[in-house]
Amino acid sequence: MSVASLKNVNKLELLRLMMLSREGDRREGILLRQSKGWFQVSGMGHEALAVIAESLRPDDWLFPYYRSRALMLARGLTNYELALAYLAKKESSSAGRQMPAHYSCGRNNVFSVCTPTGGSLLPACGTAWGMKLRGKDSICLASVGDAASRQGEFYEAIAFAVQEELPLVFMIEDNKYGISTPTAHFMPYNLGGILSEERMVKVDGRVVDEVHEKFEAAATKARTGGGPTILWIDLDRLSSHTSSDDHRVYREQADIDAMLKRDPIMLLKNELLTSGELTEELYEKMLAEIQKEVDEDYLKAEKAPEPEAKDVLDKLWGEPTPVTRPPIEPGPMTMVDSINKTLHKALEEDPEVIFFGEDIQDPKGGVFKITAGASEKFPKQVYNSPLAEATIMGIAVGMAAYGMRPVFELQFVDFFPPGWNQIISNMSTLRWRTNGDLKCPCVIYAPYGAYLPGGSLWHSQANEAYFAHTPGLRIAIPSTPEDAAGLLWTAIHGDDPTFVFVPKHIFRKRAEVKNVEPVPFGKGRIVQSGTDVTVVTWGNTLELAEEAAQQLAGEASLEIIDPRSIVPFDYEIVKESLEKTGRLVVIQEDTETCGMAQSIVAKVVSTPEMFNLLLASPQVVSRYDVHIGYNPIYEYAALPDTARVVAAIRETLA
Repeated sequence: MSVASLKNVNKLELLRLMMLSREGDRREGILLRQSKGWFQVSGMGHEALAVIAESLRPDDWLFPYYRSRALMLARGLTNYELALAYLAKKESSSAGRQMPAHYSCGRNNVFSVCTPTGGSLLPACGTAWGMKLRGKDSICLASVGDAASRQGEFYEAIAFAVQEELPLVFMIEDNKYGISTPTAHFMPYNLGGILSEERMVKVDGRVVDEVHEKFEAAATKARTGGGPTILWIDLDRLSSHTSSDDHRVYREQADIDAMLKRDPIMLLKNELLTSGELTEELYEKMLAEIQKEVDEDYLKAEKAPEPEAKDVLDKLWGEPTPVTRPPIEPGPMTMVDSINKTLHKALEEDPEVIFFGEDIQDPKGGVFKITAGASEKFPKQVYNSPLAEATIMGIAVGMAAYGMRPVFELQFVDFFPPGWNQIISNMSTLRWRTNGDLKCPCVIYAPYGAYLPGGSLWHSQANEAYFAHTPGLRIAIPSTPEDAAGLLWTAIHGDDPTFVFVPKHIFRKRAEVKNVEPVPFGKGRIVQSGTDVTVVTWGNTLELAEEAAQQLAGEASLEIIDPRSIVPFDYEIVKESLEKTGRLVVIQEDTETCGMAQSIVAKVVSTPEMFNLLLASPQVVSRYDVHIGYNPIYEYAALPDTARVVAAIRETLA
């Protein structure tokens, strides 16, 4: 909108709308302090963007940012609708399933906000492409915060929009911070142009002299602190894509003929013939010798032994490492306390231990203060990451393969999907796919789970089954301060990629630590001895088992087992318990279908020496196969509770 066109805007009404937005923010803050809400996202400072609505038509689409409150009001959402959303009411736009400021409105073409930053950009491309294909002249507006500009999807969306010339406006609302981390250092626009001509060098990949010259310059620049260079290598694929492909189907013969004339071998041969360093006779002799050598080598290779099926599991895991006592002392503490002390000791003990994660530097020290004090004491080992989970996972892989010891934080386990490609493609497979020649010993820890109102879909997940399903990853879920320290300490000194999930509901629960012992993976603990029913559980749901034991006192004697690590899992302790009880109940916070609890039951009933011990059908108590809504009514309706646990135990006794 030009300055002149602002004459057509009622600035008084615009001011009013901006003030309305500000007051809504202020009121929500008061309600939060009165415990009449669970969470708030403020749009203060972003109100002037409401004027954008003057340039939009009803058939345009908006993909808003969670700070777009004023723009949403200008678009036609009412303040009442925003209030319903804040209080997570049934009549709100999400019926209470979404967090506040996660705007959506079908009648006004407002696409629903998702928590993972930048997650709406590619959908915006899809809508804009649909507009173009329909021949419409409407547009899309996609807005994100500045921290999201480091997300991979940000670049993917821009690339697609440019490729298809989409009717799409990207808007980066740069407020200079991603939570506590200043983004000036991370912003692509402050990095001198990532794809600028200064950083991009074109190379004719057919001419050996040019390739050498330009690579040497790039290597020298890198070695002397000059930073990266993009070498744009121009060459030809002289063959089809693969043996399943025939490039003659889609390439003109004239193009193929022209490519062959640029064959780098022929170019170099001709150069040497011209200089007199080669003759045709010598060339033919060399060719014959090479052909003979290759024939011999391949004949020999044909006789080499085949791989053996029995080796299929080899090199999936690293060598066992000694398990030592974690660096905490007896006394009252929380899991956050014990983890913080353990992390500090790891940094002190080994300068090659590196921390990397969102907002983990001081003064923030992580959103849950898990790394508080670490960057002040160890500034060369503790670094804030950009808001990019794929970056976190990928850096961990490369650093671990190089021989360093990455201990990286995911702010919430719910946000692992952007990094999933690195987890399943590289982190979990590197050792196995190189037959142990390379390895990836790293630690990723993350707050985990629900039973803490206000988390909604993307801050409340217990999702260990995804990771347990992936070969090559070790998974631990502590339930006490001493186990949190012990499992993390073992993971840091281990030889495999390891995920440690810390249950949020109980990680600030103060407990008296009496014994501090080494905690190996694959070794469960008996929380409570009993004779009638074996109850296996971990993390937040351990509380439910203990509550059920109290309710059933005098009716049934429960043996409660905490496996501590999910992968590897201690089936021996389960077997020994079933020898006493003959009955099994497994409680988990994860969803039921394909969850770890079902896997445990399947293992028990498919193993004769355990199945033959059973006196009743094993029971599983888990979260229902449904998402967790923002309103606590939804959250607790989905999760296991004590009543369901008691009912399952009684079922095994019936």
